[in-house]
Amino acid sequence: MIKYLATDDSKCVGCMNCTATCSQKYFKVDDPAKSCIRVEGLGGNKFHLVACDQECRKCVQECPTKALIVGPTGIVVLNKSLCVGCLACVAVCPIEAMRFFPGDKNPFKCIACGSCVPSCPKDALSIKEKPDSEKSLFYKAVEEAVKHGASGQADVTRVGSTPMKG
Repeated sequence: MIKYLATDDSKCVGCMNCTATCSQKYFKVDDPAKSCIRVEGLGGNKFHLVACDQECRKCVQECPTKALIVGPTGIVVLNKSLCVGCLACVAVCPIEAMRFFPGDKNPFKCIACGSCVPSCPKDALSIKEKPDSEKSLFYKAVEEAVKHGASGQADVTRVGSTPMKG
C-alpha cells in the first residue's frame, strides 16, 4: 500500500492554512516556500494543490547516494545523513513536489504526515492509501523510462494528455 496526501482542488479556497501548518511543523516558520505542499493560484477563486503522491519515485532512482528510499508504507523518505545536497531529486521531479529552500542543505517533500489535514477548513486534504499496483499511466511511463535509462525529465513528461495525478 502507498500512503499519500490526497488533494481535492475543487474544495481549496486558497487560505494557505496547510502551508502554514506544514512549514511550522518542519521549519518552525510560517513560510509557504518552506512547506511540503504548494497552493498554486489558477486565477479567480481556483487553486491547485501540489503534494507528493508517492507514486513516481524517480527521485529515488536519481539519488546518487541512495539517500532517498521507499519506506514500508510506500512513503519516499530522505536519510539526511546520506544526502549530499546535489538536488538531482529536485531536478527530476515531474510535478515539482521535491522542494529545496536556498540556504538549507537538504531537499524536502511531503511525507504524508497528515498535520495539514485538520488545518483545512474545506476538507480539501486527506490521508489515503492505495495499492501499489494502482499506478497511473503517467507514472508507469516514468518508471519504464527510468528502467530504460531516460536521461531527462522532458523524455518522461510527454505522455499524451494523461493527467499527472492518478
